[in-house]
Parts: sequence; C-alpha cells; structure tokens
Amino acid sequence: MNVEINDARLQIIPAIDLKNGKCVRLRQGEMDKTTVFSGSPPTIARQWQSLGAQMLHLIDLDGAFAGTPRNKPVIREVREAIHIPIQLGGGIRSIDTIAEYLTMGIDRVILGTAAYDNRRLLSESCSRFPGRIVVGIDARNGKVAVKGWAEQTPLSANDLARLSEMEGASAIIYTDITRDGMLTGINLRATQQVAQAVSVPVIASGGVATLQDVLEIIPLVKEGVKGVIIGRALYEGTIDLTKALQAVKDLKSL
Repeated sequence: MNVEINDARLQIIPAIDLKNGKCVRLRQGEMDKTTVFSGSPPTIARQWQSLGAQMLHLIDLDGAFAGTPRNKPVIREVREAIHIPIQLGGGIRSIDTIAEYLTMGIDRVILGTAAYDNRRLLSESCSRFPGRIVVGIDARNGKVAVKGWAEQTPLSANDLARLSEMEGASAIIYTDITRDGMLTGINLRATQQVAQAVSVPVIASGGVATLQDVLEIIPLVKEGVKGVIIGRALYEGTIDLTKALQAVKDLKSL
C-alpha cells in the first residue's frame, strides 16, 4: 500500500512506542527515563483509530537500541487490531526485515540508523518498495543521532534529508531529540529548514504539548511539513485528539 501524504491539511499521527511489549514514552530518547502508559498496545491503537486518527506511528524502541527487531509479536497484534495505515520503525537494518514487515501489513517502514550508515540498503529498499520507505532523522543540535539516539554523528539533518530524497525516500520524519517527550513544543525553525531542503513531505516530531503547538505548525504546511507525530501529550491529556483533528479540519475549510 502506497501511503501518500499530500493533503493541504496537516495530518496528526498518534505515536505508540514499544518497550518490552508495552506502550511507553521516553524523555529525550533515554531508555532509563521511561513512562509506561499501557500494557496493551493494540487497545491503545484501537483507541486512536476510533477517535479519528488516519495513521499510526509505531516504534520498536528495544529494536532501535538492539539493532534488530524485538517486538514483532506485539507489532503483529497492533496491525491486526486496526485498519488505518501504520508506519513502523526501530531496528530495521535489512531488506529481509523490511519485506517481512510489509508482508505483515505494515504500510510504511522507517529507516533511521540504516539510512545513515547503510546507503546501499536505503537505495535498494527505496527501489524495491517505492513509496513505502520513510527516513527518520533524529537530531541533537542539528546533527544526526543514531542507534537509538545513543551515538552522535557529524552529519547535519539537512544533508541526510537531501541524501535520503536522492535515494528515493518517500517522506522524512524529523525529530528534535532535545524536545522529544519533554512537552516543550516543536522546534519549528529546524523543522522548517529540513522541509526547505527537500521536496518530499516532512513529518514533524518531538515536543508537541498543546493544541497551540499543533496550530503553530500549520504555516509550515505550504513548505512541505505535512504531518505531526504526537505521543506523550495524548497520553497525559494535554492534547485531546478529537479536538486537534477538528481544529486542523476547521482551519483547512477557512
């Protein structure tokens, strides 16, 4: 399934992060700063779908740190629980893993570390699975971080975005690590710079806390920021998903 994000409306994408089969959130990507929100990720997925979400962002955190998938059974359960598209990342470092997840019914696979240190894999996967490979760029102070955000690299987020587009990535997910899980708002300027560097859609991530944070992203839609991932704010209730979806819809109709 080729999932397009080309609507003039900002797409709001709820996130489920998996650790030991549970739905959790981290602070700034640190595994020892974990909050468990649910022992049943499929139940949470059904909840976000029932409230109107049109896509789910699913991350295997254990896989991201281990470099190989760690939550396949739960990922399968989530896939079977809902019908909306799922984009999945975390520990995906081979063509075989990509193919397995796509066969499972995952709609888009996110390459993070592999996009940085295995350009051949990025190129091959984009060629074999057109429209279904997304690159997740996680940055700290503008520089890409990999291996579960544990390793800092000298490459800029903008440069990796350009390289990813050249290889055929269908979209870029940009996360400012210092904002992630902190409820301090999106790094609008850095997100805008990534969007200006490429022509493929960019999805913003990291730090969304309030409906106002979501609305502040709207002006960037015309520059290519087509979606926003929201995690902790939904779980802690600082954003009501139904109200956020309606607010974005109302703005589009003005």
